[in-house]
Amino acid sequence: MRKFNAPVPVAVGLTVTAAAVALAVTVWPDDDTYGGSGPAGRGSAVTAPSSDPSAAKNYPISAAPRAIPSVNEHGPARGPGWSPGKGSRVLVDKGCKGLTDEGKLLARELKLGYAYGGTARAGDIELALEPDKKAPRESYTLSARDSRVRITGPDEAGVFYGTRTLKQSVKADGKVPEGVVHDKPATTQRRLNLDIARKPFDAAWIEDRVREMADLKLNQLGLHFSDDQGFRIASTSHPEVVSPDHLTAAQVHRIVSLASSLHISVVPEIDSPGHLGAVIKAHPDLQLKTADGTPVKGAVDVSNPKAAHIVDSLLREYMKVFPGRYWNVGGDEYQALTVKSPETSFPQLAALARKKYGSKATVQDLAVAWLNDRAKVISKAGRTPQAWNDGFFRGGVVKADPSLQVEYWTGKEFGVRPPAEYLSAGRRMVNLNDEYLYYVLGQPNDFTYPTGKRIYEQWTPRVVRGTAAVPAKYAHLIEGGGFAVWGDFPNAQTPAQVAAGIRMPLAATAQKLWSADKPKLTWGQFSALAAKLDRPVH
Repeated sequence: MRKFNAPVPVAVGLTVTAAAVALAVTVWPDDDTYGGSGPAGRGSAVTAPSSDPSAAKNYPISAAPRAIPSVNEHGPARGPGWSPGKGSRVLVDKGCKGLTDEGKLLARELKLGYAYGGTARAGDIELALEPDKKAPRESYTLSARDSRVRITGPDEAGVFYGTRTLKQSVKADGKVPEGVVHDKPATTQRRLNLDIARKPFDAAWIEDRVREMADLKLNQLGLHFSDDQGFRIASTSHPEVVSPDHLTAAQVHRIVSLASSLHISVVPEIDSPGHLGAVIKAHPDLQLKTADGTPVKGAVDVSNPKAAHIVDSLLREYMKVFPGRYWNVGGDEYQALTVKSPETSFPQLAALARKKYGSKATVQDLAVAWLNDRAKVISKAGRTPQAWNDGFFRGGVVKADPSLQVEYWTGKEFGVRPPAEYLSAGRRMVNLNDEYLYYVLGQPNDFTYPTGKRIYEQWTPRVVRGTAAVPAKYAHLIEGGGFAVWGDFPNAQTPAQVAAGIRMPLAATAQKLWSADKPKLTWGQFSALAAKLDRPVH
């Protein structure tokens, strides 16, 4: 898999120096008359009239702000737009204290003043919450008029994404064009997945990726922190399984806090019943063995109750550390199911399966039951469990728990089911297609480092397996996707090389997860914009 057992620093350190914008005042109608069919169902875009027609004629019809990912809808208008000038402030509306962090962050990035409450004036950026039951949670409206900007949304996340669009527009062109943006994501789960078990990236490197993700409007950081090669986060319940090179509790707290402040949740993964070599190293009695006593790498003996006890205690411990909604319980590449006859090779597993689930039960049923039991631990805590697609099987006596979402990564493993089998049954899915979205260090097993160009031009969230898209009727069940970094050969690249290598693929992935439309920019134009957004503005 991603395992095989073998940055877009778009928005960090923004510096802006720009002349104050001319204060040409324009009279505007309500947003509904010119803003387009945004998240709340507004009408088609029209040009806003000016109180001074002759002055308005001096300005061309505006184009959409330039950002990555691009905005989904822009209502153009004539006018000067907004640019930061002397005395410009970020102003959070009174009664919207929940936007304080977003406002102060934007003020620091643009080197502007900050204020809470009061009356906006020319040159200001206003941030406000405007509840709207019809608007998607992460949607926002950005209005540039009267030489000021107003960003609103139904919750803090949407307003935050509006500030990312504003900041990138200033970096790209020194201003925000006149008009109104109505924007919302096409998917609800937009992820960067990091394997820190085999390549232990340090806390500062991870934090840099979190900031990079935030500007790309990604909202999930996957952390695969346990595998055969290491267990990389401090534990109080089982400190004996933790590798010497690991993240401390304080470092993890700082990462989670930073991510939360940027509207990113962490999706942790303790993979089981395979990929548990680090746990087995501390508890060798848990290792699965064949009938002739040969140990199986990374796999625990699921007939041993101690194995479930340890994994569940770790799950319960880390649920207090990671407060997000989702948790990956693994389920992939359990080596007991890769042999010709699991029942012959592992008679103890076959016997337990028949005892618990009847005479027709097999080792497969025992593996599915293991996955279900881990999912229950997650579900009872109010979380949503996810598992890799090769942990789900056809037939069998025991069926995968309906609460489990599928993280679909491959069709290359023996017996793996096509995406439509899950989707036709109504199971929700996250797309991590290894054909496009797997950055596997060392490029083993025919993997090659993915390119942003290929993702940008060929991949969509419906392209779940290989290069073919699933039918459009299943699109609503695909909640999103993610770009994954796997450390199969951890020394193949330095952390700096990884950051550089994933920069454009991650930007392309973010674009395709945010907008369902075909990109308007060519790959060359998209790359040029990304390069411009990388540079500080002087």
